[in-house]
Amino acid sequence: MEEKELYIPDEHLKNIFGEFDKNLSILEKKLSVSVVIRDGKVRLLGSKESLERAENVFSELKRLSENHTLLTPENVSYALTLTEKNLLEHDLLKMDGDIIAHTVSGKPIKPKTIGQKEYVDLIRQNMITFGVGPAGTGKTYLAMALACLYFGRGEVDRIILTRPAIEAGEKLGFLPGDLQSKVDPYLRPLYDALYQIMGQEAFQRNTEKGLIEVAPLAYMRGRTLDSSFIILDEAQNTTPAQMKMFLTRIGFGSKAVITGDLTQRDLPKGQTSGLSVSLSVLTGIEGIGVCHLSKEDVVRHPLVQKIVEAYEEYEKKQHKTKTKAKRSEG
Repeated sequence: MEEKELYIPDEHLKNIFGEFDKNLSILEKKLSVSVVIRDGKVRLLGSKESLERAENVFSELKRLSENHTLLTPENVSYALTLTEKNLLEHDLLKMDGDIIAHTVSGKPIKPKTIGQKEYVDLIRQNMITFGVGPAGTGKTYLAMALACLYFGRGEVDRIILTRPAIEAGEKLGFLPGDLQSKVDPYLRPLYDALYQIMGQEAFQRNTEKGLIEVAPLAYMRGRTLDSSFIILDEAQNTTPAQMKMFLTRIGFGSKAVITGDLTQRDLPKGQTSGLSVSLSVLTGIEGIGVCHLSKEDVVRHPLVQKIVEAYEEYEKKQHKTKTKAKRSEG
């Protein structure tokens, strides 16, 4: 058992340890160290290897705290994930300083993982960006924040948000109202995100002026979308024909973001996903960026990350079982 002494001012120590020492519990468990405060100093107890990792993590967390970042169990866990992969040099502070916008309540919106930072940078650099990954990776929300930023700065004239409403026909036919009323439940997550970022009043005012449009993908047919920031959400539920239709609507001065999770398709059995086809067809074309987010980029409750991991493991086993069965039949 070895010992290492660190100097961390009290105000940063409280932030690093977290409310009711929640962060400290995570750090001690994951780093295999014991943390003792003695004579106003922080002492780490553990093996030589554990102490080296712990020193790097505490140093990075101290830098974040000095930058006025409120340290939560989520970003503490992410710092630990980076040390496990020897990626801490990617500089959490740089990501933390990339504030895209603020919610109406004043909360900063920024990338929280390396994958999210890459995604945000690709959207800035390209006319069309694909964001592919599991639930909770911020694909849609970060794109929304950038859309509001570009719109607010006058770099685009409109924001257009769209989703394939694959159940808008037969299964919703019994509901009262027109098609818009029937597909609104599928568009609700988009409304909710915009309310949070822009505020309900500003959203309604701009919607009435036709400057913000939230509509099912079918409404895009036959249009040319110039000077717009367009987000196609849940793109895994498009057909190849729908995806081609959407991509060929994008006009001059526009920016498009296509988001989806290929593991959560709701298409009829045997139907190919337009997102899957487009990722194969459009690879390597200049002006098109593709970002593959992973379970490490999940920024919801830590339990969501565990759920994603569990399903990935299950799907791998299912794939192996099916492959073995096919070989046996052959």
